[in-house]
Amino acid sequence: MPVSHTDFGIYLHWPFCQSKCPYCDFNSHVADAVDQKKWASAFEQEISRLADEVGPRLVKSIYFGGGTPSLMHPDTVDRILLAIRRHFSLKNDVEITLEANPTSVEVGRFIGYRDAGVNRVSMGFQALNDVDLRALGRLHTVASALAALESARTVFDRISFDLIYARQHQSLKSWEDELRMALDLGPTHLSLYQLTIEDGTAFAQRFNAGALRGLPGEDLAVDLFNTTQELCDANGLPAYEVSNHARSGQESVHNQIYWRGGDYLGIGPGAHGRITMNGNRFATTSPKAPGAWLASVLGSGSGEEDRECLSAMEWAEEIVLMGLRTAEGIDLSHIQKLTGKKIDLRQLVGLKDLGLLHQEGDQIRTTLQGRLVLNGVIREVAGLLV
Repeated sequence: MPVSHTDFGIYLHWPFCQSKCPYCDFNSHVADAVDQKKWASAFEQEISRLADEVGPRLVKSIYFGGGTPSLMHPDTVDRILLAIRRHFSLKNDVEITLEANPTSVEVGRFIGYRDAGVNRVSMGFQALNDVDLRALGRLHTVASALAALESARTVFDRISFDLIYARQHQSLKSWEDELRMALDLGPTHLSLYQLTIEDGTAFAQRFNAGALRGLPGEDLAVDLFNTTQELCDANGLPAYEVSNHARSGQESVHNQIYWRGGDYLGIGPGAHGRITMNGNRFATTSPKAPGAWLASVLGSGSGEEDRECLSAMEWAEEIVLMGLRTAEGIDLSHIQKLTGKKIDLRQLVGLKDLGLLHQEGDQIRTTLQGRLVLNGVIREVAGLLV
């Protein structure tokens, strides 16, 4: 599907968590107390500032990410959504997602989020095994995760949950059993991530010290990935992106804006945005430290740290980087129009012969095998733009 800058979303980052998971490299912080009224005011100010700058836009999706957004009071969510409605038009079927942890939700809070306008929740299960939940630093149990899921189902029609695989000491059989258990819960959307060791995390420190044992070798990692695809396909949840699976019509609208190169505001500590104005594509960043962001908004009137105008080549490279993650792939004619450089399709023959890439006219996409070596395929295709 071609890039469309009429696809416009808003991302709001709530940076606070109850604890820091050892695998997590997201901008999340543990805080004993948060002045939610002051934070709501800061979000309202940023929404107003950015609306004045970008002009009239039709909002297709709103996403509360983190951190743990389900630690937000429903009144805080309500104030933020009211501010967005004051300054922007919303599509009739706007998707409004809030990430939730099983330890920080209950029916009453879900009802408050729904009344504020949230119509989709994404729940961070990460494992359906209590031993592995503890190893991942999670505070909930399988029982509390399932209870939270049942609570959510009494309130929301659209629910997704996350699992991490390729965990320590995880066999192919144990992951297959766990994934079957997840699929038996009848999800319409699943985010299934292979565990990666990210710099700056507690897991990275343990790994570098030789203390993170039992991680899968390459052959087992491939088997885990392939089994994930096979089971999800068989249960009607094919991968529409390398780590995301959904029934038809249940794909994440917000994430598709990212992957298709659409526009989105990034509001909150560490949030990134991409905005097209007057034919130019801008990348925006915000201070990561919650206190620094809050002080910047309430003091200088802006939570934006930096804004960079991307070159046509940088813009095209982002389209390749994001689009080849998806099942629909990318439109080379759009990239050629953007860069003014004609891509020699003959240079893709090697990737196609290896079964890593599929081409139909100007549309190219990675195959299942291609997604196993995704970074390499992206490098090869991006290299054609130089």
